[in-house]
Amino acid sequence: MLSAAHTWSLSAIAAAAGVALLWVWKRFANAPAIALAKRRMHAQLYAMRLFAAEPSLVLRAQGRLVAFAARYLFAMLRPAAVAALPLIALFAELDSVYGHRALRAGEPAIVTAKFAHAFPPDATLQGQGVAVETPGVRLPASREMCWRVRKQTDSSGDVVLRAPGIQLIANMQCGPGFPWHGAPSLQVSCPSASLDVFGIGVAWPLWFLLVALITMLLLRRRFGVTV
Repeated sequence: MLSAAHTWSLSAIAAAAGVALLWVWKRFANAPAIALAKRRMHAQLYAMRLFAAEPSLVLRAQGRLVAFAARYLFAMLRPAAVAALPLIALFAELDSVYGHRALRAGEPAIVTAKFAHAFPPDATLQGQGVAVETPGVRLPASREMCWRVRKQTDSSGDVVLRAPGIQLIANMQCGPGFPWHGAPSLQVSCPSASLDVFGIGVAWPLWFLLVALITMLLLRRRFGVTV
């Protein structure tokens, strides 16, 4: 699991995202339409309970409930569309920080070199503090070569890709903020990470959504938002 500092930092980001989403909902949502659809949905639910002995009335109330639920979702569509792209970009960035952890001593990983054009002849991978356990496996369709490696110590190690005219050195610190750049590029199969939430491992997207949702529920009245 990642450290408690990661949990607190992600919680702060999620709370800020919840506030931002409330602003988006206040600015772009059709609040009267949402409130009206909710009232009519509640009315149909009461009608189903009130006329439980009348199957025809219950079926009619169910049909109206579905129609008003569709109106409710349609009223939510505009703010959801506005928030979608920023959230997708944010999730991609957060996954690079909170989605993986550093390799431990003795753990295996797959290092992949991706080439822009044809495979260079005699491409090899060498390790410094990292054991390269297999020869390179070529994947012609994607112009990639893969090696299985294993960290030998808890301290950071390096892998070096060598080929005629090419020498790439990449650090094996596979964790938050782990960068792999270059042409060709190198990537490592980082182990998945979980957050330490009161001693329980929790996937970061679940914790992010939970904190953001709680923030929105607690502050929705202050923002005057109907959800």
